[in-house]
Amino acid sequence: MALVTTTEMFKKAYDGGYAIGAFNVNNMEIVQGITEAAGELNSPVILQVSKGARAYANHTYLVKLVEAAVAENPDIPIALHLDHGDSFELCKSCIDGGFTSVMIDASSKPFEENIALTKQVVEYAHAHGAVVEAELGTLAGVEDEVVVEAGKESYTRPEEVEEFVDRTGCDSLAIAIGTSHGAYKFTADQCTRNEKGILVPPPLRFDVLKGCIDKLPGFPIVLHGSSSVPQEFVKMINENGGQMPDAIGIPEDQLREAAKLAVCKINIDSDIRLAMTAVMRQYFNEHPDHFDPRQYLKPARQAVKDMVAHKITNVLGSNGKA
Repeated sequence: MALVTTTEMFKKAYDGGYAIGAFNVNNMEIVQGITEAAGELNSPVILQVSKGARAYANHTYLVKLVEAAVAENPDIPIALHLDHGDSFELCKSCIDGGFTSVMIDASSKPFEENIALTKQVVEYAHAHGAVVEAELGTLAGVEDEVVVEAGKESYTRPEEVEEFVDRTGCDSLAIAIGTSHGAYKFTADQCTRNEKGILVPPPLRFDVLKGCIDKLPGFPIVLHGSSSVPQEFVKMINENGGQMPDAIGIPEDQLREAAKLAVCKINIDSDIRLAMTAVMRQYFNEHPDHFDPRQYLKPARQAVKDMVAHKITNVLGSNGKA
């Protein structure tokens, strides 16, 4: 099976009440861990590449790694997606270079400018067999070069989504309902603490999501910034020399509820980073004499695989849906 677009997988996800995991990739071990989990669980999957990942690993290397994963997992649909494209030129370069899906993120621009840029990308993508994700509303947090300070984020306005989709022709829409980029999604002041003293984030704005669904029945919705920041990995990092106080993510039960509605794509990046970092920090402490990268990258790759398998089965519900 060659790389596919997200069109068919989103239609099946919408009708089936589950979501497809969109996992950010930066190197071989991450690609392997994600696709091995998806292959074993018979799940469709989206491998997404950010502008920062292209700068780090090189476009050609990343595309060839993904092509290798497709060859090794011929029975599952795999899409290659640009995450947070910030210009027409970047989106065009990725489409020309083999990506089947791109995101144009003009959410920080005025409404009319967002429409104009998104429409330009859509016209080029559709003419070249690719699909486009757009965004309305802005998420707080940090992801590569996307930086929005807490308090400067804005929820998506349901009254705008129908006009936006109609005028741009985009294929899916990322909305802001309270998710956030990075491992520090909320400040302590935005949270409450439970009886164990653990921070509890504010709930997602399901009213905004349902408002968008009412305006766009049958249309695939995307959630960015949806890592859950598992506290066992935060603890492991801190116990092995790290300093990550008050890192907190999105509760998985809320993401599962969103996946049962119109959310067809859920982006997960920080959880993979945390799992890899935690395992590697622990490995270095336990094996201070080791220096072969294969020794510590092997358990790191397994940590990615285990994380993705958990998300597919318990959060996304996409297992057995390939």
